[in-house]
Amino acid sequence: MTSVAPTPDRAGPRPAGSGPAVPESLAEASAPGRRPTGRDVARLAGVSQATVSLVCSGAESGHRVSEATRQRVREAARSLGYRPQAAGRQLRLGRSGMILLAVPNMLGPFFGRVLVGVQEEAGKHDLAVVVSSGWSSATLAEAATTGRFDGLLLCSPDDSQLGELPADVPAVFLDADPSAPFGGRVGPTVELDIAGGMRAAVEHLVGLGHRRIGHLRSTHSAYTFRVRQAAFETAARGLEVVELGVTLNEGQQAARSAAYRMLSAPDRPRAVVCDDDVVASGLYQAAADLGLRIPADVSVVGMDNIPVADLLAPPLTTVDLPGEALGRVGVSALAALLRGESVGSVEPLEAGLVVRSSTCEAPSADGR
Repeated sequence: MTSVAPTPDRAGPRPAGSGPAVPESLAEASAPGRRPTGRDVARLAGVSQATVSLVCSGAESGHRVSEATRQRVREAARSLGYRPQAAGRQLRLGRSGMILLAVPNMLGPFFGRVLVGVQEEAGKHDLAVVVSSGWSSATLAEAATTGRFDGLLLCSPDDSQLGELPADVPAVFLDADPSAPFGGRVGPTVELDIAGGMRAAVEHLVGLGHRRIGHLRSTHSAYTFRVRQAAFETAARGLEVVELGVTLNEGQQAARSAAYRMLSAPDRPRAVVCDDDVVASGLYQAAADLGLRIPADVSVVGMDNIPVADLLAPPLTTVDLPGEALGRVGVSALAALLRGESVGSVEPLEAGLVVRSSTCEAPSADGR
């Protein structure tokens, strides 16, 4: 290992615990219009420029730099407003410090939750986040090979977006099929326990006496919606089921139209499970169009637990998919890959049912 010895403090001795002294020669460092340099930080912290470079680049882990020295360097850098130049850092480390988060739809409320978690965790690893949506396998492969991004986070990809990914670019897949070969390689992936959440949703309605249940299901080809469909079918065995497909890419209006068809039928179901909360909000609108009350005339359960779920009237019972945790765990795994560490399997993140006011007991003995 390389040993980095501190240089003498040019301002002379200072009392223990008093923090870094400010040498007179550094007065010019804070002069208006002058950009502080690594040399300025080294003088203020009483260390060598090599130590400043190691600490500010995040490359000190393999060197004998004490925690006290790290803190002194960071405090000096903060007090001077020092920021390492990105280009120089990239040349030294072979890294840009940026990661790409690719989501299917930038406007999807659930992906806003994921982004919150990604940003929180990325800051801890000194990584910046760029978000992209509507990407294809070709545009993603092009972005990955330009050298602009150190790694990729791919969230809820559909089958058309997988394609061939460069083998030398670290990638973590969020809410994706853990057994699928992405660009000829497997994982790592971070999953949500969607099957458990869907099971909880159906069991909640069965517990309220409902035996005839509607399902507004997504026709999207993403793995996450295939899991929702399979989990619903398993949980609803022995029940009478009414299903209609919804094209999520067409937005809330498509959900409203499908829900209207389901609820206007003479034998409409008195309880409906929706594949996400945006679809559930479309059902609320259709129920209002038909003069139906929620939950007296129809109980509704959604999935995702986006902010609008608690703002609907009445507030929506829904499955909480922990998007923030999904983002945090994904970045943590990607950061480990960037450090050259191996990443094992990650346990699916728990999805729990949040019971609010949009469900009630079935209105008749037969649960219809």
